[in-house]
Amino acid sequence: MSCGPSTSASPATPETPWHPPGCHFPPPMLPPQKGRRWWPFLLALALLVAVAAQARTVQSPPQSAVASAHPAATGAGIAILAAGGNAFDAAVAVSAALGVVEPYGSGLGGGGFWLLHRASDGHQVMIDGRERAPLAAHRDLYLDAAGRFVPELALDGPLAAGIPGVPAALVHLSERYGRLPLERSLAPATALARDGFDVDPHYRRFAGFRADTLRRSEAAARQFLVDGEAPPEGYRLRQPDLARTLETLASEGHAGFYAGPLAQRLVAGVRAGGGIWTQEDLGQYQVVEREPIVGTYRGWRIVSAAPPSSGGVLLVSMLNMLAALDPASLDGPRRTHTLVEVMRRAYRDRARYLGDPDQVEIPLERLTHPYYAAGLIRDFDPDRATPSRLEDLRCPPAGDAIPGGEMREGRQTTHFSILDREGNRVAGTLSINYPFGSGFVPPGTGVLLNDEMDDFSAQPGVPNVYGLVGGEANAIAPGKRMLSSMSPTFLESEQGLAILGTPGGSRIITMVLQGILATVDGVPVDDWVARPRIHHQYLPDRVEFEPGALSAQEEADLRAQGHTLEPLERPFGNMQAIYWDKRANRVQAASDPRGIGSARVLEASPAAGPPAPQKTANPNPGGAGSELYSSPGPGL
Repeated sequence: MSCGPSTSASPATPETPWHPPGCHFPPPMLPPQKGRRWWPFLLALALLVAVAAQARTVQSPPQSAVASAHPAATGAGIAILAAGGNAFDAAVAVSAALGVVEPYGSGLGGGGFWLLHRASDGHQVMIDGRERAPLAAHRDLYLDAAGRFVPELALDGPLAAGIPGVPAALVHLSERYGRLPLERSLAPATALARDGFDVDPHYRRFAGFRADTLRRSEAAARQFLVDGEAPPEGYRLRQPDLARTLETLASEGHAGFYAGPLAQRLVAGVRAGGGIWTQEDLGQYQVVEREPIVGTYRGWRIVSAAPPSSGGVLLVSMLNMLAALDPASLDGPRRTHTLVEVMRRAYRDRARYLGDPDQVEIPLERLTHPYYAAGLIRDFDPDRATPSRLEDLRCPPAGDAIPGGEMREGRQTTHFSILDREGNRVAGTLSINYPFGSGFVPPGTGVLLNDEMDDFSAQPGVPNVYGLVGGEANAIAPGKRMLSSMSPTFLESEQGLAILGTPGGSRIITMVLQGILATVDGVPVDDWVARPRIHHQYLPDRVEFEPGALSAQEEADLRAQGHTLEPLERPFGNMQAIYWDKRANRVQAASDPRGIGSARVLEASPAAGPPAPQKTANPNPGGAGSELYSSPGPGL
């Protein structure tokens, strides 16, 4: 080819194809006409290129999958998918069902975050259904006359309850993103509440732990206890008031919960029990769609929860630090030391900067920037632990007592992950905070209220029930959303897609971090949900670890570096995860063996196309009634 200064070009004809101005190309080389000996080669080459292109651009997974903390909830999601619903319809079904069969972890009286990916246009969003402080709340709500924090006030009874967000979020998910009518998606949960489920050891343990608090609410004791005690294993627990509330939500939508007779019963019950809710509190509640936090690590894209969750910010910050420190090249003790120091620095920023983005200014761009991470690790010592100091949080001195006792390990939240065959996906983490929340049910509603007000910094420098210390950014204010650790997360690269999350209180974020690192390292999904875990959260300044997480040599080396170690007798967390291996084009799902959850892959294709609109509840969606409405067994 040669190019000259010409600025014009002759028009193209079949005999003389167009060339750039001033450029002259040699004639194309054509295969010989006789024998056509080049055609087999060219055809084979074209086929290879087409196959390679297809392998690079797989658009949708070959199967659907659901992983949740309870078999009945997983069955509800699978049935909705099989009936032609999408991942968002299944998320409504699973969320509502978990609130029925795991009342110690979530429910209509709580809140949550739903991380969504819509395959048709790549839209990603976080649905913020976090609770809000009542309008009558104030920063000294839980202080006594001497100005001291009274933990029980923020944990037990209706004064501890924020305005719930789950009902609004379920309606929003269904109406904005779902394919099926809300009545159909809520039908499995309604049937579970009406017909009951069998009490399992986990339910019995949590009910026994919170029995004293539940007894103080006549409606709660009647709903969750038997003769004032935790029900025996195998007892069929029915919740008729909750079933009626679910039916109201299904038929009347948002207004069915936040206005009208049900709202009046909720407010009357709360105020009679000593709470401060008003009709205005319920009437003002709306979910918020927020842009997720996004980062990268070793070729993988991380999408996670935005404030008022601290999860996404801390995950990206920790991964940015790890990218600079390269722990994969280190041996066991040094790798653990590096992880602990990264966790320490991220949780310090949690206390300093994070809160409700609608009420406080958060420097998100700075906190998630690699340059900022580089500054955080300037004082990192590969051989010595960095002390955690309360004064570095800019908080006044306070006591270091941590309320909560032996239940601090935290299964009192829940998580589920969903992937459908179109490629839509949902990671949802929901909570009512402490086991059985506030322990209070407004009479005639069946709605167990949260105690999420404890997640505020009731007094700067004083730890909450999970030992987390906060500052002014998370102080109590009217209508404010409290800071959370819930961290529903997507992790994606050309290799695969992971959907993950877990309960676990303040340990949620570090558990998700360890799941991300295992995924990037190529660990199978069954293994990374089961691996023993470590945790550090700045204050208290100690490394907590599950049985089997550290070897004796690692413990000795960490202590020699100045770390305080706290071995835990009980495991923590309950991760629910899905992994789509894009290279093998295979979907796998895993449920944490620490819990009783269930992970299932739906092999059969769902009904083609959206079903015809229906305005009445289907009592048996997908023909899977035995999975949804009978006593769930461990193999469901």
